[in-house]
Amino acid sequence: MQARHFGQLILLSALWGASFPFIRIASPAFGPWGLAGIRCALAAAVLALLMRAVRAQWPPRAAWPRLALLSLLTIALPFVLFNAAGLVLPAGYSAILNATVPLFSMLGAAAMAEERLTARRLAGCALGFIGVALLVRLGPVDPGAGVVLAALACTVASACYGVGAILMKRAMLTHQPLAASAAAHLAATLILAIPAAASVPRMQPSMQAVVAVAVLGTITSGLMYWVSMRLLREIPATAATSSALMIPLFGVTWGGLFLDEPVTAGMVPGALLVLAATALITGFNPLAWRRPGSP
Repeated sequence: MQARHFGQLILLSALWGASFPFIRIASPAFGPWGLAGIRCALAAAVLALLMRAVRAQWPPRAAWPRLALLSLLTIALPFVLFNAAGLVLPAGYSAILNATVPLFSMLGAAAMAEERLTARRLAGCALGFIGVALLVRLGPVDPGAGVVLAALACTVASACYGVGAILMKRAMLTHQPLAASAAAHLAATLILAIPAAASVPRMQPSMQAVVAVAVLGTITSGLMYWVSMRLLREIPATAATSSALMIPLFGVTWGGLFLDEPVTAGMVPGALLVLAATALITGFNPLAWRRPGSP
């Protein structure tokens, strides 16, 4: 893996780490279905404008059913599930459960004979979970049925992201990242249109919620999804999803800087463990940055 790939993973983690506080703000105002629909519509609009600006071609009509299924698995369903969990769980809980994405990706890739299940990658996942546990100190949560269901929703959403990344990587072999990203979000918008419209009478948007959904749609979904699709063409799916291990690190950082959330002493060793775990899973070697001929 090249240094620029590792840098893009950190960028994705930094911005996607901010999505969980935004979801926590916007989901009560718009509802899980409404937030997902608006987010996808904004992302589709941004990506369509980019396509027009660079004069890119949309995927052929025959490819749309497959892309629609991928959008259901990697966009529509995870968005709704994380939004529903955001009504119950603190943002930190959702971020921690999202860190299981590379584990599902690694297991899915092994099951589909896409990648080898190596000891190094298994060690990376284990190290990453230990780092995540040190990074985020969670307050007591009543383990009632609602919390259990919300945690299950996050886990299913993470599995969708992990397995979906493998299938999306296959799609990247025949489609350009920008076109595939725009088509996937447009398809997700259509899939969510009816339930999102049905939730309109119950919406109670505030200015804070409007800003949150605007950032979620245009930046963390639209632009960053395109970046992640470009990354999928160049590195293995398991490596691309390893950014999820760093998301709790940035979630805690943003919370400490902007929301005055407590920063614990476990952040320093936790951050180092998460970065080391990401390097193990991706195969990134910082010592090889300037080495001639390094991959």
